[in-house]
Amino acid sequence: MSLFITSLNSGSNGNCYYVGNQNEAILVDAGISCREIEKRMKRLGLNMQKIKAVFVSHEHTDHIKGICSLVKKFQIPVYITAPTLLQCNFALDDHLVKSFRSDEPVFIGDLAITAFSKLHDACDPFSFVIEYNNIKVGVFTDIGAPCKNLIRHFKNCHAAFLESNFDDIMLNEGNYPYFLKKRISGGNGHLSNTQALDLFKEHRPPFMTHLILSHLSKHNNCPILVQALFDEHAEGVKIVVASRFEETPVFCIHNSINRKLTFEHTSLTSQLAFSFA
Repeated sequence: MSLFITSLNSGSNGNCYYVGNQNEAILVDAGISCREIEKRMKRLGLNMQKIKAVFVSHEHTDHIKGICSLVKKFQIPVYITAPTLLQCNFALDDHLVKSFRSDEPVFIGDLAITAFSKLHDACDPFSFVIEYNNIKVGVFTDIGAPCKNLIRHFKNCHAAFLESNFDDIMLNEGNYPYFLKKRISGGNGHLSNTQALDLFKEHRPPFMTHLILSHLSKHNNCPILVQALFDEHAEGVKIVVASRFEETPVFCIHNSINRKLTFEHTSLTSQLAFSFA
């Protein structure tokens, strides 16, 4: 009775996150091509037929550019709010378009997906928590600041995809124009390494065992820097830096009674026949 998670891609060139159990799964965003999603899931041994829905966080291209082809090919419903749908201008059949509301769970099989509003320069942006068998996984990217909603949900997550977009010094001393620097760091853009680390240190629950650091800037951050920064404060939490070029391994989240949850990286067959130590 576990959840399986992977980042299929994470960065300004495209974002796509997989969360599922043995029977069904969802994607949060599909900012890479349908072909790439299929290729990466095949390499991981994940079955496309298990994807039952795509949830859209907001309308920026790096989160939506693969959605239409994916949804049409596999006839997967896309969950999206009306303002975001208007901005996206998708050409999709009506029966494939579903809506969701803030703080109201959507049930996809045995998965419960709860959206909550966040700070970002989009028309109607949301983050998501996916729950199964009392296990919660958060997808928290494209966040301008750690608002009360984010803190509240982060405290309840056994695992999270958390944005760690930029290093303050690299951004300030870099070649980006002033207006873009202000957009990124101005409270409705992206979460810095310092902000993400403070959130992790101050609000992680004792049962959190896996943190996937996501949406790193190509020009204003460094994966090695982020890994070292968080490893120093990990205290038993497995830290993974998601790549902007390839998928992460699949990680399995177990629910254990009267002990801290433990994570295992598992080798998956194409039929998702799992075996655990």
